[in-house]
Amino acid sequence: MQQRTLGKHGPHVSALGLGCMGMSGMYGASDRSESIATIHAALDAGISLLDTGDFYGMGHNEMLIGDALIGRPRDSYQLSVKFGAQRGPGGDWLGYDARPAAVKTALAYTLQRLRVDHIDIYRPARLDPNVPIEDTVGAIADLVKAGYVRHLGLSEMGADTIRRANAVLPVADLQIEYSLVSRGIEPTILPTCRELGIGITAYGVLSRGLISGHWATNRATDARDFRTHSPRFQGDNLAHNLGLVEALRQLAHAKGCSVAQLAIAWVLARGEDIVPLVGARTRERLDEALGALQVRLTAEDLATLERAFPPGAAAGDRYNTHGMASLDSER
Repeated sequence: MQQRTLGKHGPHVSALGLGCMGMSGMYGASDRSESIATIHAALDAGISLLDTGDFYGMGHNEMLIGDALIGRPRDSYQLSVKFGAQRGPGGDWLGYDARPAAVKTALAYTLQRLRVDHIDIYRPARLDPNVPIEDTVGAIADLVKAGYVRHLGLSEMGADTIRRANAVLPVADLQIEYSLVSRGIEPTILPTCRELGIGITAYGVLSRGLISGHWATNRATDARDFRTHSPRFQGDNLAHNLGLVEALRQLAHAKGCSVAQLAIAWVLARGEDIVPLVGARTRERLDEALGALQVRLTAEDLATLERAFPPGAAAGDRYNTHGMASLDSER
């Protein structure tokens, strides 16, 4: 497995990470046995970075990962955990809480659910508009000092917030959506991270399956599937976006790889400081994602992709109106 380093201050991790959110209902029903088998297959393939959030399935995802990691040496994997999103018993979203006491309480529960004594990268899921980022990061700094956390991460933060956080405690990485159809980080956020020596953990590299080559207009979803409410998967937006995928399919065919492998390879090619997270829920999809590591893109390939997917090519926002309003990275 190829290795990369998350910024100047972060850990050495596998070049691909495994995003585990989809194993806990965010994309509809999932199979517990297959989820655990997929985590095991990822670890066996050399993937060392596992990403989760304490609000994925209201703790379900952390407990699932905790079960999957039984018997695995603690130094053979790194855990990246997001916190702060508040959810009701019916799964509704209630806002964010990143007050110092809430940060430490959340970590205490996370350690129990994952059955570990420390988290490698701990990050607020979003900026809490009611709490200065310095206060949130200060609480994480206390946890680093106490040995419960190894590194500070951020998620979906804008350039100014990143600078303020980094002034309190060095930031290892920013987790943010980045793909051929989500390129909003390129003008300001990515240069800021590179200036400060902060890595990028890129999620949504297949735009939640939209540019995987496996999505179709007649694909069935259920009410628990995030994509049911995502603007990019609706009506004319979906038709436009799937048209973009056909251009990707042609180049993938010429390269002898799958559409998903080409899309992941593009993110890998954007810099050694970027680690794509793949959201595979099955061993079949994991195997496909791993194949992206063998795809080599030439300058001509990259130019072709740039013409087919210029910034802003996708139709529709990446979240609904409420979700977009919570993104400090989009302000």
